Amino acid sequence: MSQAQGKLQSLLPHSRAPQRKRVMETHPQVVAFIAQLREDHHRLGKEKIKPLLDAFCREEGVPTISTSTIGNVIKRHRLFSSPQRRIYHNPGSGFAGKKRIFKAKIKHSPRPEGSGYLEIDTITRLVHGIRFYIFNAIDIKLKFTFSYGYSRLSSKTAVDFVGKLELVYPLQRGIKIIQTDNGLEYQGALAAYLRRRGIKHLYIYPRCPKINAFVERANRTLQEEFIDSHLEYLLEDLGVFNRKLMDYLVWYNTKRVHRSLGNQTPIDYLLKNLPESHMYVTHT
Repeated sequence: MSQAQGKLQSLLPHSRAPQRKRVMETHPQVVAFIAQLREDHHRLGKEKIKPLLDAFCREEGVPTISTSTIGNVIKRHRLFSSPQRRIYHNPGSGFAGKKRIFKAKIKHSPRPEGSGYLEIDTITRLVHGIRFYIFNAIDIKLKFTFSYGYSRLSSKTAVDFVGKLELVYPLQRGIKIIQTDNGLEYQGALAAYLRRRGIKHLYIYPRCPKINAFVERANRTLQEEFIDSHLEYLLEDLGVFNRKLMDYLVWYNTKRVHRSLGNQTPIDYLLKNLPESHMYVTHT
């Protein structure tokens, strides 16, 4: 009371927080690099950004920051993309079960020990009333991914996609099993093509997308990181869309780390665990 000159207000509790609070200091080049990454790859998380940022900081000679600080930079600078509606393909819902021909089926989500087991699915997007179809494939073990967009959906386009997939797959003649749903595009010409190539074709049970869990998750990643921000190219020029998609896939397979691979890229993991693949990966 004596120090407050007899004012009763001095008895009221007041904030004890420091008047000068610490402000997070991050190098402007680091912030700019993170912002550019988030702009190019909207859903790229802090753990995926960390190794890319470390390499950038070494090249530029600036101090790097921790994974948690990357998250704080994203929040502080509001480096978020606006959520967009996503349309998922619902394959085989009406047709499944009508065919009487024998199809090898799998009851549970696979857990292969080695490479060569791939899941394939189709993403359907409607742009101004026009449908486009993006085939997506992922090697369950390696996480190697390949995708390609088409304006028509048929077993012939599926054959074209698998042919392209075989050309870019990092192991020569390394595709052993392909797992799909029961959509019409995965029957007929594609089934015959896989038999000729000696590739085993497994179907999941109708209305059981969890069996295709790996490619379903890959579909979500592809839509969030690429398709949602490149829809205008689907309508304007499908060729340009696919060229930009190839650029993204090169980045995805050679730069983007995966937690399931011990924070390695698919190609780095492949070269480390299968040294005999060096020559063919370089060729690819």
